[in-house]
Amino acid sequence: MTMTSELIVRPATPADRPTVERLWLLFRHDLSEFGGQLPKPDGTFRRERLEAAFSGDVDWAPYLFSLGGHPVGFAFVRGLSGPTRVLNSFFVVRGVRRSGVGLRAVREVVAGHPGEWEVAFQDANPGAVRFWRRVAGELAGDGWSEERRPVPERPDLAPDVWVSFRYPSP
Repeated sequence: MTMTSELIVRPATPADRPTVERLWLLFRHDLSEFGGQLPKPDGTFRRERLEAAFSGDVDWAPYLFSLGGHPVGFAFVRGLSGPTRVLNSFFVVRGVRRSGVGLRAVREVVAGHPGEWEVAFQDANPGAVRFWRRVAGELAGDGWSEERRPVPERPDLAPDVWVSFRYPSP
């Protein structure tokens, strides 16, 4: 597989759920470094967002990314029925990070739902900080903002960083 293979970004179907569930474990494992979350006794992590994304709720949309026939990531979008869409979860496997796959994938997901967008990440995750600021600049030019917001019901955690932008930019 080469990074020049065609990246496919498509809505995830119920048949894709087992694949996305396995990618979800990788995603949550990566994030555990920044929030100290440990797996449950069965080896899984919390999965409320995964459940919501596949619930059939019209406010949510799960996406699956593949490259050369290999699953390489996913995104969950929520807020589709409201004024602002939230890129609720976004993951790209380590083997294709820093290759342009993440930027290409997020561009396709966001382009499918034009309007106001928000994305949260943690200051403690330097890769996410660089990536999401780059995404905001690429998609919205100078028309994006950043703010810190407390994590609901988690005063023990550092505030999340939220990037907001409009796509396409005005």
